[in-house]
Amino acid sequence: VQAATFKQCGNGAILVGTKQIGQASYFAESCKQTWENQSIQMNFLYNQNIPEWAFKRAATHFLKKNIPDFKETSALNQITQLYKPVKNGDLYSLSYVHSSRILTLSMNGKILGHIQNDQANQYFKIWLGSAPFNAKLKQQLLN
Repeated sequence: VQAATFKQCGNGAILVGTKQIGQASYFAESCKQTWENQSIQMNFLYNQNIPEWAFKRAATHFLKKNIPDFKETSALNQITQLYKPVKNGDLYSLSYVHSSRILTLSMNGKILGHIQNDQANQYFKIWLGSAPFNAKLKQQLLN
């Protein structure tokens, strides 16, 4: 599989309340094109320890808010189940290859797993959807 050539389009602080827990970056083949029609990647660099249940709870919450008829049995939830706890300095990467419809989750460069599904890129709605994790972060990522 040929990896896409990504350009960094934006980045911003990951905030929980007023506390910064990390930094998110958004990469795309074209920063001018909508994220839904191309290969993209998001990186999340954490500066706090975060338990895996917090990732799983937040991901499920925002998937339900952004995807009509989202179910716990959705293929997207297979990605959510891969989350591990993070420590200061850990990096999660979520990459999507548009041509193959494959979404891959990696931590510190090690692949945790992937799904191949026509709706796989909808996972990014957690951060880029109409009801995102943080509206300011969405704006910073998409410029």
